[in-house]
Amino acid sequence: MKEYTITIFSENDIGLLNEVTIVFSRRKINIESLTVSESEVKGVSRYTIVAFMDEMRVENVVRQIEKIIGVFKAFYFEDDEIVHQEVALFKIANSPTLNGNLEAIMRSQNAKILTVHPDFLVIEKVGYKAENQELFNELEQFGVLQFARSGRVAVSCQHKEFTSYLKELSNN
Repeated sequence: MKEYTITIFSENDIGLLNEVTIVFSRRKINIESLTVSESEVKGVSRYTIVAFMDEMRVENVVRQIEKIIGVFKAFYFEDDEIVHQEVALFKIANSPTLNGNLEAIMRSQNAKILTVHPDFLVIEKVGYKAENQELFNELEQFGVLQFARSGRVAVSCQHKEFTSYLKELSNN
C-alpha cells in the first residue's frame, strides 16, 4: 500500500463531492485528506484527495471518478510527482512562563505567530504532515488548546497542464 494524491477537476456542482467520496467508501478506502478549492480555470473546482492503496486500486478509482457526470479529468500521483504542503494552526495558552524556549522552537520549525491574545497565542506552520506533527509534539509542553491542520494542497510536476486537457476536450 502506497500513499497516492488524486487530483480531480470538475464542475462546481452541488452533490458532486458526495459522489466522489462514495467511490472511495464503496471500495472501503479511507480518505486521509481532502481539500476542495477553485482551480486555475474559472468555474472549475479542484479536489485533492490523499489515500493509501495499491496502484491497481488507484487506477480503478480514477477511472470510476472520471465516469461521474461533471468530472472533467482525474489524475493520481506519488509523492515525488507533486509539490505539496499543509497548513497547521496551534492555539496555546499565553502565560508569562513562555520564554525563549518557544521562540527557539518556532525558529527551528520555521513557524510564525499569527495572533497574540492575552489568554492565548495562535501559531501557524506550513509544511509536510510529519513536520506539522513534530511541531505539535514540541508545543505540547506549553499546553496545546486547539490544533487544526488543512488537507494537502498540491500541484503536479508534470508538464501538461489541466488547461491543455480542457482544450482537447472542447476540440473533440
